[in-house]
Amino acid sequence: MKSLLTPEQDAALVAAIRQAETMTSGEIRVHLEDSCPTPEPLDRAAQVFGELNMHKTAARNGVLFYLAWQSRQFAVIGDSAINAAVPDEFWETTKEAVLEQFRHEKYVLGLERGITMVGEQLKRYFPYDAHTDQNELDDSISFGGPKPSSDA
Repeated sequence: MKSLLTPEQDAALVAAIRQAETMTSGEIRVHLEDSCPTPEPLDRAAQVFGELNMHKTAARNGVLFYLAWQSRQFAVIGDSAINAAVPDEFWETTKEAVLEQFRHEKYVLGLERGITMVGEQLKRYFPYDAHTDQNELDDSISFGGPKPSSDA
């Protein structure tokens, strides 16, 4: 899956995350995998959100961009505090801005645009404080599929 991105594209996405996070205490992650193992990508995004421990941030203001490349499924999901703060239409508007670029096969640009939009909202509701903020989550892109069941 990692071959989906060139090193330059990977670096551009990480730079977009870091730039957005300079304005906020919020945390942003991007997860890419080949195919979505659930019927709804939002369900899978919620699973990945948990696997990446995004629900453990102090302010509960993490946001995950989830893309299943081969099955062409996408979702963006936020933790409880950001969900409570942003306007109702924010997630749909963000998703549509990303998908508009995806329709033109500009996947990195779409994700960068979404990251910027989320960063602006996070800045509004969870501004950066140099004295208290710490980077709670890895900024790197995560890759892969569902973890194997331990029942096997």
